[in-house]
Amino acid sequence: MCGITAQVGPTDAADTLLTCLENLEYRGYDSAGIALSDESGLTINKSEGTVGDLRAGISSDTFDGGVGIGHTRWSTHGSPSDENAHPHTDCTGSIAVVHNGIIDNHEALRTELQSRGHEFTSDTDTEVIPHLVSERLEAGEDIEAAFRGAVRELDGSYAVAMIVSGEQRVFATRHGSPLVVGLGDRTQYLASDVPAFIEYTDRVIYLEDGDVAVVGPSGHHVTDQAGKPVDRSVETVDWEPEAAEKGGYDHYMLKEIQEQPTSLRQTLEGRIREESVSLESFPPGSFTDVSTVQFVACGTSYHAGLYGSHLLSEGGVPATTHLASEYAVYPPPIDEDTLVIAVTQSGETADTLEALRVAKEHGARTLAITNVVGSTAARESDDALLIRAGPEIGVAATKTFSSQVATLLLVANRLIEDVTGELLDGHLDRLESLRSLPSFVQTGLDTSQAPAVADQYLSDGHFFIGRGNGVPVALEAALKFKEITYEHAEGFPAGELKHGPLALVTADTPVFVVCTGRDASKLESAIREVQTRGAPVIAVAPRSMSDIIDTADETLTVPATHPDLVPILANVQLQLVAYHAAAKLDRAIDKPRNLAKSVTVE
Repeated sequence: MCGITAQVGPTDAADTLLTCLENLEYRGYDSAGIALSDESGLTINKSEGTVGDLRAGISSDTFDGGVGIGHTRWSTHGSPSDENAHPHTDCTGSIAVVHNGIIDNHEALRTELQSRGHEFTSDTDTEVIPHLVSERLEAGEDIEAAFRGAVRELDGSYAVAMIVSGEQRVFATRHGSPLVVGLGDRTQYLASDVPAFIEYTDRVIYLEDGDVAVVGPSGHHVTDQAGKPVDRSVETVDWEPEAAEKGGYDHYMLKEIQEQPTSLRQTLEGRIREESVSLESFPPGSFTDVSTVQFVACGTSYHAGLYGSHLLSEGGVPATTHLASEYAVYPPPIDEDTLVIAVTQSGETADTLEALRVAKEHGARTLAITNVVGSTAARESDDALLIRAGPEIGVAATKTFSSQVATLLLVANRLIEDVTGELLDGHLDRLESLRSLPSFVQTGLDTSQAPAVADQYLSDGHFFIGRGNGVPVALEAALKFKEITYEHAEGFPAGELKHGPLALVTADTPVFVVCTGRDASKLESAIREVQTRGAPVIAVAPRSMSDIIDTADETLTVPATHPDLVPILANVQLQLVAYHAAAKLDRAIDKPRNLAKSVTVE
């Protein structure tokens, strides 16, 4: 879950690497460092803290070189400290390495290396890599062969970038962790994610597991671990550089909440044709061989999967949603008629990728719903469908959840028609409402009372409840609230209140009720249950639910639309509540403690 980057070019790399690391800081912010190579050798600067702290400690007068690597760390092995910050070097200081992932056999390798006289200065698993390379160089191997040989000794997941004193090249490889090459005119780049260098180039190569890339000032070549050349296509990323910047907002999260009308338009563009759904890779009949659907996902994407399985089940297609980490270890019955849909923003989530691989081993057909073209999930699945939300930098997912749900609405429509031979009830109304969804979200943003609600009902504990397809939003709202406020929040079906959670309800427990336009009487009963215990109730409801609005103590109203779409509108309001509560508490909203954007380790 760390971020790595590199540059090879004719101009000093320090400022570019620092900018790239700032663009990657959502991947980790315990410590940061860069290493540069010039004719005098390697120069390294690293420290505990943020990239800003690192930048403040670097003098451009004494720190230069056109070849360099950088790293921003999210700790797994070894606590955050100057010593554990990357890059790490060998005993001679002539080899520097940055690494994302986990080296499972690092303890055994370290013990062997120490027995041969190597000295270590950190607690990290990464430090074994430069020492392994150093031994092979001393044995007479050339640099590329030494790098390949060292990598072959590693077990686990990794993306690695290495520079060597006197060399104008960066050596890199990946296995289970993302790595992208950026191709410029005179300067080449390398990073964990495209946003790192999007302001410098939009031409990229997505490396695959086992690839070894050698990047020089005039170009690159990619081989497998045996040294055999492999062909990786050059793709153009259609993200504008401004999309990965704050654009005047205090936080990326607020910017990305406000971007949801635009991201939804991108998601839906060209996918609704008159009275039918038109998915670019899935014409009618694409799923006629499917008997059951299983969603696998983690975190926010898991909540989107819950929404998807609710839609499919309602339409007559057997569907379940599974936490990917559990699915990979305890898979349900799977056969060749099972469609396993992996929902993953980055397409690199380790648990989700492992669940996908388990599904494929059992003969299932696989489909990735992701935001990143060329991601591992997209490449390894039988099919992929992009949510097209654009880059999301804030650790707490916002616009990608909305786009995932909208995409799953479209996929569910196709699946239900293919599997059952019938359209879901209210098909035309749902499509018409889906066309209007971006404007409804904009209306909700423009008229929201979320800042006042967040201020009035800030407490040590918050409950979020709903019924039907409001339950995934209740769960997602609780997750968002706890992620960025660090206050307790819990989400669950409204009917479960009386089966335990009601014991925790007091006059100091705000209860947010997600109302979709359905189940009004049952939701009213839940509201009365908590109000009897003195708890304030905040309904998030369409204006048409007048009885709910009259019963609740406070209401965040959203436009009245199809009940399958109201959850998206409600979710936007609850994102704003979480954001403004966190702002009032002065939390690190874009970089919540202990969390990283893309969880690429299990």
